[in-house]
Amino acid sequence: MNTQEKLTALLDQLNTVMVGKLDQTQDCVACLLAGGHLLIEDVPGVGKTTLAHALARTFGLQFSRVQFTTDLMPSDLSGVSVFDRTQEKFVFHPGPLFTQVLLADEINRASPKTQSALLEAMEEKQVSIEGETRPLPSPFFVIATQNPYDQLGTYLLPESQLDRFLMRITLGYPNRAAERQLLQGTDRRQLVSQLPSVLTPAELQTLQQLVLDVHASEPLLDYVQDLVQATRSGRWFEQGLSPRAGMALLRAAKARALLAGRDFVAPDDVRAILPQTIAHRLTPTSEAKRGAAEQVAAMLDAVALP
Repeated sequence: MNTQEKLTALLDQLNTVMVGKLDQTQDCVACLLAGGHLLIEDVPGVGKTTLAHALARTFGLQFSRVQFTTDLMPSDLSGVSVFDRTQEKFVFHPGPLFTQVLLADEINRASPKTQSALLEAMEEKQVSIEGETRPLPSPFFVIATQNPYDQLGTYLLPESQLDRFLMRITLGYPNRAAERQLLQGTDRRQLVSQLPSVLTPAELQTLQQLVLDVHASEPLLDYVQDLVQATRSGRWFEQGLSPRAGMALLRAAKARALLAGRDFVAPDDVRAILPQTIAHRLTPTSEAKRGAAEQVAAMLDAVALP
């Protein structure tokens, strides 16, 4: 299969599990092709964990899952050294962080101390344990799920950690036809366990390089800069996007273009990916009566297309 056929097969397989969620699965694939971490936020029971399992199996990557709870400690993620009597020395036992895809399930149920333990791993692709820096496998993705903040036993994620996620998506309830298909079909957990790998890690790295090679014209870059500047104007948000967020937006748009079978970024790619990529990084102004996603949509309408 050529590149486009592989991408189509990948999306088709995910959509057999996530019924009626075409846009969300496309966003997830774009996020991982762009080399970013993914945050899935929604109420329990709508398929967040199922989607994360399906992504890992479809991408053909080593997978590890951690259920975040209030008593989870940073060492439970990174691992510990234990004295081995036979070798008469301490031997390091790696934790679940040492994988290619880490599912951090209900990440906002853990304490802020444990949440912050993910920061170095997500940004630097390495962890410092007992004075020694240990590299993580490559590629390394974090797919985190979180429940709404108004639910009991949840902690706000710090802004520095939210900024480490390339995208935040929500799934929402299925429509009536999709829910009927879920009710009549095979159990989703059983379906996920039978999914074959569509890609190998080497093929994934090739696709990630293709994403970087997607062309962005000068007018398109002007448009991205106009959007970033609009977030900094003070009209919509308390603080604007950082240069790192602007680069993340462009990378996500390039991945979206590759999924569409193009070797160049179009303004529609930027518009389609913008709310999922920047809304979680921004705080609406105190006068705003809308949430961040609604503010992004209003700002998007106000910035002229190239």
